[in-house]
Amino acid sequence: MATSPNSTYTEIVTTTLAGYSKTMADNVTNNNALLRHIDRAGNKSSATGRTIVQELEYAVNSTTKWYSGYEVLDTSTSNVFTAAEFNYKQLAGNVVISGLEQVENSGSEQIFNLLKSRIRNLEKSLKNDMATALYADGTGTDSKELGGLQLIVPGTVGNTVGGINSGTYTFWKNQVYDFSTETITASATTIQAAMNALWLACIRGADRPDVIVGDSTYFGFYWASLQTNQRFTSDESASAGFMNLMFMDAPVYYDDQCPSAKMYMLNTDYLFLRFAEGREFVPLGEKASVNQDALVMPVAWAGNLTVSNRARQGVIQA
Repeated sequence: MATSPNSTYTEIVTTTLAGYSKTMADNVTNNNALLRHIDRAGNKSSATGRTIVQELEYAVNSTTKWYSGYEVLDTSTSNVFTAAEFNYKQLAGNVVISGLEQVENSGSEQIFNLLKSRIRNLEKSLKNDMATALYADGTGTDSKELGGLQLIVPGTVGNTVGGINSGTYTFWKNQVYDFSTETITASATTIQAAMNALWLACIRGADRPDVIVGDSTYFGFYWASLQTNQRFTSDESASAGFMNLMFMDAPVYYDDQCPSAKMYMLNTDYLFLRFAEGREFVPLGEKASVNQDALVMPVAWAGNLTVSNRARQGVIQA
């Protein structure tokens, strides 16, 4: 690797990026309402190993029974746990400063100001890439993107997620409400009935969706269906900058990245943003820019969106 012509510059850039990586990771997460909920549920964590292994509970313990006196108890083994396995997906971007910019901004204060603008630009790009992938199906960019909601909560059941096929193992199916299947036209007068039906399909006792996200059409239908005095919002979500309404006790968000004619009901207790240990938007060190007079510093993330209970997730579609 070529040696930087300005070691002071390299040191400042490296130190600044290393110190800012945690802030950048938090900013990327907090830029999206869904990722913010996952983080607040305590489900953003590191992973180690060749793949990301997500343990999941897929059956009840068959050995439980009511008994009396000396009645024999069932001591057989009960296999109720398995694991879904997810591959790491990688995202990176570069902070690039040309040799001329290094000459023109040689003072420490000027270096920091220039670097700040470059970092903000990179952070904005990483936010956009992560938000887009969050709703995708993992096939973008030659299947290099993370597996988003169109993979984990698809409109057609029977796909494979984490190595488990929901067509074979029904416990791994998500819930779907399809206006077309119900021969109902999606509108402001029908959206609440659809949401009621999907909500009931997703709940299990006190276990229920805690966040709902929709595109402009379905969010707009729900908004229009509410009387003015029914348009309650979450003050906590609003203070974080997210426009929201409430359904039952879950905030409903509009997200411009949400696929057309989709509304997701999600239980983030079972959704996880897992990142490779040591790869949560961290600088990788200066790289040589071939045939160019420039300092290039990549910032990288590796991980995936994982799920441990698809049956508690649902989608409304047409």
